[in-house]
Amino acid sequence: MKIVIIGGSGLIGSKLVAKLDERGLEAIPASPNTGVNTLTGEGLADALAGSSVVVDVSNAPSFEDAAVLEFFDTSTRNLLAAEAAAGVGHHVALSVVGTERLTESGYFRAKLAQEQLIEESSIPYSIVRAAQFYEFLDRIAADATDADAVRLPPALIQPMAADDVASALARACVGAPVGGIVEIAGPDRFRLDELIRARLRANGDPREVIADPHAAYFGITPGERTLLPGDDAHIAETSYEDWLSQPTIA
Repeated sequence: MKIVIIGGSGLIGSKLVAKLDERGLEAIPASPNTGVNTLTGEGLADALAGSSVVVDVSNAPSFEDAAVLEFFDTSTRNLLAAEAAAGVGHHVALSVVGTERLTESGYFRAKLAQEQLIEESSIPYSIVRAAQFYEFLDRIAADATDADAVRLPPALIQPMAADDVASALARACVGAPVGGIVEIAGPDRFRLDELIRARLRANGDPREVIADPHAAYFGITPGERTLLPGDDAHIAETSYEDWLSQPTIA
């Protein structure tokens, strides 16, 4: 089985390629640095020839509203058209838990548009919505920093390890298309401000974390449960404490 991973050189993509290789599957990473550009269509036909499954874990180079929408709209249209021409039988896409509730943000409006294109296409599909990654906690803190303070809403969040995201995508690749959305999340819930406060403390970072219900989280102001998955979400194994104890964190 040939599986093409769009965005295969990134954090999730590289982990997914490794997991599929371990299963003895033919996993082909595809990205601009391998000559495959979903925005222009360059290299798509050759990359997808003979493939059974295509997994899209790519991300926009710019999160500016117009640019991110252009990226996901154009790249998804090009990719789906190339898949149809190549006879691909399963399109797997990585998205974000709560996307439909996060449309204050141009990024999440673009992700929702991507999902809708996939749902309306002729290609059998599975959309895997993942909770925030542990690996992005430092980025969350940086985005919310104002001078020496980090302002974050006390929303509940159920983050997970990037390695567990890749495992869920690998399972989706070898399974039948679900024709819908599967949610995945970590085993524990945290208040966003408490989680980042603990993260900074563990790093010896002196920034003060302030819980502010009106603070933005990547362009949105979430309510208490906005960032949580549904009750039927698949729960990953790796806890935050276990992730912290790993000798190497990607």
